[in-house]
Formats: sequence, C-alpha cells, structure tokens
Amino acid sequence: MLTVVHDAIEANESTGGAGRSLLDEIVRDGARQMLAAALQAEVAAYVAQFADQLDEKGHRLVVRNGYHQVREVLTAAGAVEVKAPRVNDKRVDPDTGERKRFSSAILPAWARKSPQMSEVLPLLYLHGLSTSDFTPALEQFLGSGAGLSASTITRLTSQWQDEAAAFGRRDLSGSDYVYLWVDGIHLKVRLDQEKLCLLVMLGVRADGRKELVAITDGYRESTESWADLLRDCKRRGMTAPVLAVGDGALGFWKAVREVFPATKEQRCWFHKQANVLAALPKSAHASALSALKEIYNAEDIDKAQVAVKAFTVDFGAKYPKAVAKITDDLDTLLEFYHYPAEHWIHLRTTNPIESTFATVRLRTKVTKGPGSRAAGLAMAYKLIDAAAARWRAVNAPHLVALNHPAFDAHLLPWEGACHAEQVRPGDPSEGGPSGARAPGGLSERVGGDYRGVQTVGDERRDAA
Repeated sequence: MLTVVHDAIEANESTGGAGRSLLDEIVRDGARQMLAAALQAEVAAYVAQFADQLDEKGHRLVVRNGYHQVREVLTAAGAVEVKAPRVNDKRVDPDTGERKRFSSAILPAWARKSPQMSEVLPLLYLHGLSTSDFTPALEQFLGSGAGLSASTITRLTSQWQDEAAAFGRRDLSGSDYVYLWVDGIHLKVRLDQEKLCLLVMLGVRADGRKELVAITDGYRESTESWADLLRDCKRRGMTAPVLAVGDGALGFWKAVREVFPATKEQRCWFHKQANVLAALPKSAHASALSALKEIYNAEDIDKAQVAVKAFTVDFGAKYPKAVAKITDDLDTLLEFYHYPAEHWIHLRTTNPIESTFATVRLRTKVTKGPGSRAAGLAMAYKLIDAAAARWRAVNAPHLVALNHPAFDAHLLPWEGACHAEQVRPGDPSEGGPSGARAPGGLSERVGGDYRGVQTVGDERRDAA
C-alpha cells in the first residue's frame, strides 16, 4: 500500500499535478499494480498447468518469455499502462497442426479498453457526444483521450440496425395494450434530401407499464404508412388498443379505423392548443389559453362542455375559425373524460413521445442528422430503448385494467367503500401538476364517465 502511495505521489509531481488529484493518481496506480499482479498470476498458473509436458530433449513446452511492449488500457479508473507477461507455448494442436497460443482472459491481445468502457463510450456517442469531443471531454475524467474511430461507429450503427429490425419482427401476441400514444417525428438526414419521418407508437399495458410498441420509417405520416404499420402489428398478434392518443393531422386516424375499428380516439390537446392560437391574434392568446384550460382541466365532462360553451360565446363572434377547431373535434377532445381521472393527465397529450424524442433530436442535431434513413431509425430505436429503463408506470396503474376488453370485475385488486374527491389536473402535458390525490386513489364511474375518488383507510387491499 505504501508503494502505491509513493508511486502515485511521484507520478503526480512529475506531471506538475496537471489537473489530477493525488486521490486519482493513487486509484490509477493501484489499478495498474493490481492488474500487473493478476496478469502475472494468470501466466504462472498457465505455465504450471503444463509443466509436465516436455519435448524430446526434456525441455518444457510452455515457458515464460519476457514481456509484451507497454500499452495503455482505458479503464473505469482511467488510463493504465500495462506490461503484460508473454508466454512461449510450443505445443501443437493435433487436429489443425497449428501452434497453440496463450490468450489472457483478463487482458486479451487486442483490448485497449475495459469491457465497461467499451460499453459506455458508444452510449456517450449515442446520447449526443460527437466523436471529435471524446478526447477533450474524457481527458478530464480518465486522464487520457478515448476516441471512437469511423470503423467503430459503422460497426455500432450496423449492430443497432440489426437490433431495430429484430424489434420490428417480434411477436406481439402477448401484448395487452390499453392506451396507445402515436406521433410522427421528423428528423433531418444528411445524405437524403427528404427528412426522415419516424412513425412511433408507445403503449400502456394492462398493468400500467409503458413500453415502445413500434417505430418505423414512414412516408410523411401518410395513411398508408400508418396502415402498413398497424397491419404488421396485427399480423404479429397485437390486439386493438382501447384508446389511441395523437395529433388530429395524422394519417393514423383513417388507418386505425380500418385496422382496429373498435379503438377510441383522443386528440392531443397540446397540438390542438397550438392550432387554436394560430387562428387568433397574439392579443387574444392569454385569454384563449385560460379558456382552453377550463375545458381540459374540468372536473368532469359535463363541466368541460360548459367551458366549451363559454369559449364559444367569448370567441365565436370574432374568431369563428378558432372556435371551430374545438367544436368540430369536440368528441375526440373530451374522450379522455371517459377514463379514470388518475389517467387524464397522461391521456390529454402525446407528451410521452415528445419528451422521449427530445434526446433523439439532441443527438441528431449534434451530428447534423444521421447519415442515412436506416441509421436514423436505428439510432432512434437505441435511444428510446435506453430511455425506456427510466419510464415510470402511469398514475394508479391498477386502474388501467378497468378499461381492458378482457377485464373481469371479480379480479379487482381492491374492495371497500370509497368517497368522492374533486380532482383538478393541471397542465395538459404529462409533466404538469396533477392535483391533490392520495397515492391509493381510485376512480368511480358515474354515468359512463369517471370522477376522482379516494379509498378510505385500510379498506383497499391487494388481491390474494
């Protein structure tokens, strides 16, 4: 231990500190010495294993043979210089006639990065760090630059494309999607004049978990592109979701009516709000926003319809086109009120897709867009796949199954009395405030619609 500290102090002084702390140097030098000891032990065990194998002159066939040239290996502790021992193995494979070779399981001959670093560096690239930024960025943390070559990026992209293709072929017969968010995301492609249009579907399963359902390259969000995707999902076993949420401009709606006619439709309030404001002068934006919030933040569908009438009275005379954008799509704008109140904040917008693709847009902005449409699709898939690990279930996940076609009332995971609670969700996006509600909150269906209710005490229990 004293040797490690002494060597680290000398190394730190010889570099004048160079922005590295003594602690970093101790960790790095300790890693170097431990790695050297492990390699020595590995070689010693290998040589001892074949100590009884001799040639015709009585000499050992497997012996130590000095050291390889010093090389630098990038580890989680930083860049570590390694001088690996070398083995002279004179044994011959009887099947192939070739000389046998010692291969270190700790440090393969080709390794320049630890497996952990080999996994991390591609993720840094994927999440927005350009290849030219690797050296200055990682020098501060690891004491050495770590670049990604063009060939490495090509290999990674090819691997991601294979993974995305396999994802698009997977069996969906076990899926039980209740809610579905859909959107078309446009990304710039460097080597293509037209932007890449990604057709994205995120679903909520009966247990409340979110997951990526499908992502594919479409043609300008056309009806036929969406229909092809939906038909493919149906062919692979997907059943009709109960409710789909998306922008009214999508070709998706005509497609879903054809492929899954039983699926209900909910228009995205975020997109609709933007459409309404575009039909109004800026001087009317503040009052219009306030009026729109009264609609989608109402306590139930009846009060929402009252708010729609108030909006029509206030803006109908001067701005009939703006009002028509609400009244023409009123049923699909208020559809979310027919579902548990705890889920309203999730069902009003396509925010789950929009927020997820913020990372995708950052990555493609850094690289000025993927080089090809296939590369763009693969990169988007990997980013979403990585983000999925951080997705949380929807609020009150136990209520999702209430809306599933296969729902059995006898399988309810609770019982007991409930009392009414007024719920006033906040912003239409998922990230907005959702109003006060107990963690165990339930919803009571009244006249075909849901009102927020809350369980009392210990009356709610898990199913046996």
